[in-house]
Amino acid sequence: MDIWHKPALSAAAALAVPDVTLLALGRLDLILYTSAGAMCALYAHGLPYAARARTLALVVLGMVASLGVALTAASLVTSPALLVLLASLVAAVHKMVCDATRTGPPGNLILTFISASAFFVPQRPGEIPFHLALALAGGTVAWLICMAPGLFRPHGPERIAVARALEAAAALWRERPEEAALAAGRTVRVLPARGATAGAVNAAWHTLFQVRRSDATRAGLERLLVHAESALASPAAGRTDSPAREAERCGELARTLRRGRALPRMDLTPGEEHELSGVAAERRAVWRPRRPAPDRPGGGQGLVARLRPGSPLLPIGARVAVGCALAGWVSLAAGVGHPYWAVVTAASIYQANTTLSWQRAVQRALGNVLGLAVFVALLPLIRTGALTMVLLALACQVGAEALITRNYWLGSVCVTPMALLLTEFGNHLPARTLIADRAVDTVVGVAIGLACCVLVTNRRATDRIDLALARVTAAESAARRSLDPVRNPPIAAAEPYETGWARDRLTHSLVELREAVEVASGEWWQRALPAERVAAAERDGHRTLALLVRHTAPAAPVL
Repeated sequence: MDIWHKPALSAAAALAVPDVTLLALGRLDLILYTSAGAMCALYAHGLPYAARARTLALVVLGMVASLGVALTAASLVTSPALLVLLASLVAAVHKMVCDATRTGPPGNLILTFISASAFFVPQRPGEIPFHLALALAGGTVAWLICMAPGLFRPHGPERIAVARALEAAAALWRERPEEAALAAGRTVRVLPARGATAGAVNAAWHTLFQVRRSDATRAGLERLLVHAESALASPAAGRTDSPAREAERCGELARTLRRGRALPRMDLTPGEEHELSGVAAERRAVWRPRRPAPDRPGGGQGLVARLRPGSPLLPIGARVAVGCALAGWVSLAAGVGHPYWAVVTAASIYQANTTLSWQRAVQRALGNVLGLAVFVALLPLIRTGALTMVLLALACQVGAEALITRNYWLGSVCVTPMALLLTEFGNHLPARTLIADRAVDTVVGVAIGLACCVLVTNRRATDRIDLALARVTAAESAARRSLDPVRNPPIAAAEPYETGWARDRLTHSLVELREAVEVASGEWWQRALPAERVAAAERDGHRTLALLVRHTAPAAPVL
């Protein structure tokens, strides 16, 4: 299991530095602005340090830009209803951009929480530059804290990524007897562990190729990842050990990586050594991420392409905008003094599809109710002074990160009192009013958010499956041509760099297809899903992927 304490302690440390400073200066009313930057410490912990530096910088700039929009609107707009609408539009932008760039966890929620709050903070235009400077200072502290572990464990993120691939490979080896039984019975089905292993291996290669350095540790990680990838072949690239033994071996290698021990010497089969030569050739050829779809644009151009008209992300953005706006307006009509809580609650429940959103709504409601009970229990401590409030807020931050990866509603139990504490720093309100407002906003946000999940349908989810099927078919056909002994030389003599691109493109396409199917399966009001076409594409794609991994294997069905 991935450890939780890295983002939790990073965020707590990033919050503690400005909080203690403001406490010493007697200016805890400014804590919202410093927290905006400090909360960025929750992001990018799975990336290598060079990529983490770039991503964190972009997240901080995005946070400061969102805060600037919110504070400017707060200083110029007097209509609460219009402020709710603007906050909802910003929340929709956060959702679409984070989904398109796969930023997270925690995704769009932190950005929306801070910016929605700022829309309703009394503000004068002349104060905005200073407040944005505070946010930027908090973001700088967060950036430094998140980059500091690189001085001691420069390969930490890469080790974790390879460990995940090895753990997925171990799960696949444990499923091998069931897979063999299915094949003997002529049952055509791709077991979940095979898709999970393909995705984990692809993610690990992407992580390694984001690192622009080559050393003994990098070479050792590549050897371990090649061994994990060999589990996708069936039989696995010349391995003669039993599936149980291979599962145990991959699991032990993963534990070695996670515990920071010295990398073991990995003896590879001839097929795996050939794969490793392809990795080295690709690393010498280009220092850039090993992308499975080199024909697709990246960066800002890629973001625009993923948000083009017809994108399946646009209905999700529409849901967020409509749901958040309606929730905020209903909250205002109910006389609640914090309508942005309803906006944030509605924004937090929107997931990839309707089914997941309903599940998240139940978890959010339960967590908020229990969180309010925790806040009531803590009131005697909260009223003892500012230092206690700061310490409780930091403890809630650590607790939220410790629990939210295990169960969302448990994490929400800590998030709710932390959000109320941040409100208390800037404006002391009667506890009864604060708790009642939060309870009403939770009910309104969840109810309106769920209603909009039903009213704003995502009919484009099935279109995404059609597009993913076309990409799988194209990638699988290209890979088959590279394996054709008539048209091409034997795979052992083929250019390993080109073989790597073919394999990665096919892997990425299969992962994308599975994700598209899972999203569309959870949406309502869809046309019938092409289940047979999906099953055939996954079957043929994984067969070809196994052949590519085996390198020297004959072109025969292997599932």
